[in-house]
Amino acid sequence: MVTDVHAHVMTHNIEGGKRNLLAVAERFGVDRYYISSIDDTYYPNEAAIENDNLVTYQFMKEQPQLIKGYVYVNPRHDNKMDVLKKGIEEQGMSGLKMWVATHADDPLNYPLIEKMIDYNKPILFHTFIKAVGQLPYETTSYHIGRLAERYPEAKIIMAHLGGEPYHAIRNVAKYKNVWIDHSGTLVGSNDLQHTIDLVGVDRVLFGSDMPITFAGAYGQVLECKLTAEEREKIFWKNTAELFGEGF
Repeated sequence: MVTDVHAHVMTHNIEGGKRNLLAVAERFGVDRYYISSIDDTYYPNEAAIENDNLVTYQFMKEQPQLIKGYVYVNPRHDNKMDVLKKGIEEQGMSGLKMWVATHADDPLNYPLIEKMIDYNKPILFHTFIKAVGQLPYETTSYHIGRLAERYPEAKIIMAHLGGEPYHAIRNVAKYKNVWIDHSGTLVGSNDLQHTIDLVGVDRVLFGSDMPITFAGAYGQVLECKLTAEEREKIFWKNTAELFGEGF
């Protein structure tokens, strides 16, 4: 079994994105995707957010066994709490997706985090640190660490191994409420093993960042020095336990 905790449908290619996810599921035996739909705008307006979440919801309805959703929220919008409530309570989404509109520990996020604690559902944060091209409000592992310290009850997923795991993982290793996905990390062959060596397997989640290649992420897990039981934890068991949705 394989569960992909971090995949996307890009709204400029909705049908192509869906077909790609379905084809990969058949080829690699993916039993579940947790997806968010995002557009080409770093700071989407309210109409774009509504459309993004509608795309996710429609795919969930089309493939209820395979597709679970994150509600995507721009914390700068006045209607952010209404968007969250609709996504979780009406559309049946499983978590909250946060991209690059705010740093994770921005006070604008606090009401959303507190509501997600009430819902007992995870928050997935795009997390990256770059030598060049860092976006103004792009979350790093430092922001994740500060948020985890403030809200120890929150279920936080730090995506992409923090973008550079050789210091990012150390920033969050002590926080038991932070899980780590390795989606979109296709450069360093030892990055995932380094993460496992620091935090163990129980807080590591399989993610691809599709439409970025699934095969690369899959191969990274196979390359690590793991027992069959440890590999199962990363491929699906840790995610099933975190979300509490079973199969």
